[in-house]
Amino acid sequence: MNITFIGGGNMASAIIGGLLKKRWPARAIKVVEVVAPARARLESEFKVKTYPAITSEAVKSDCIVLAIKPQQMHEVTVQLGPYLSSRQIVLSIAAGIRLNDLARWLGNRDYILVRAMPNTPALIGAGITGLAFYSFPPKPTLATEKRKTIETIMSAVGAVFWVRGEEDMDAVTAVSGSGPAYVFYFIEALEQAAKELGLSPETAQKLALETFSGAARLALMSKDPVTALRERVTSKGGTTERALKSMETDRVKEAIVRAARAAAERSRELGDEFGKD
Repeated sequence: MNITFIGGGNMASAIIGGLLKKRWPARAIKVVEVVAPARARLESEFKVKTYPAITSEAVKSDCIVLAIKPQQMHEVTVQLGPYLSSRQIVLSIAAGIRLNDLARWLGNRDYILVRAMPNTPALIGAGITGLAFYSFPPKPTLATEKRKTIETIMSAVGAVFWVRGEEDMDAVTAVSGSGPAYVFYFIEALEQAAKELGLSPETAQKLALETFSGAARLALMSKDPVTALRERVTSKGGTTERALKSMETDRVKEAIVRAARAAAERSRELGDEFGKD
């Protein structure tokens, strides 16, 4: 199966690198990248063929991955549309771009559109990606072969899952797409607390990072819900209970939920803004 990436930035490079590690042949990957130094890097690092612009040869692939900024999507898809042939898969990893807008810009043809929402841990192969699809003409389900192809591409950078419908993608964006920033924010706070309690900056950073990493791994490996894991650490009358009571007084959990809701609302707004063209 041949894949063409439109855009050769960080996320495209992460996916290409992940595919190559899974023994996907470099000869089956093409990249359209307008920046000459970036093309040189892609050719040198991955041994893939690159193109400076969209051409019929460049996009003659089974799957086209749109790995460009949301602000560029309208212009690029209008250029791409006339080159599409039937039964191609078009996979977008651009945040906020809705499938019906992609369909409108590309033109109504016999193709499958997939919207993917990866997150930044994908850059080290530890991401998670939500997927939603649209086909023209409309179909209630996606053929198993097509699903496996899409899952193979995105699982090159981490776990994948399908949402019930595109309406869930704003929530996915708010939780996992923006989520790494919430985690980094919490780590920053934990580091700050450690330094204010007298630990060196180096020790503070190591404690915060390893504690968060270890707790996350434990939650992933455990069959128990995170609530049960939290309760096991929280001895009655102990230090953890005192800390959690302080967080409850400050309504930290409520603040995090409000923040995620705000992110989901902004995701919907961006979909409206990007879809105006």
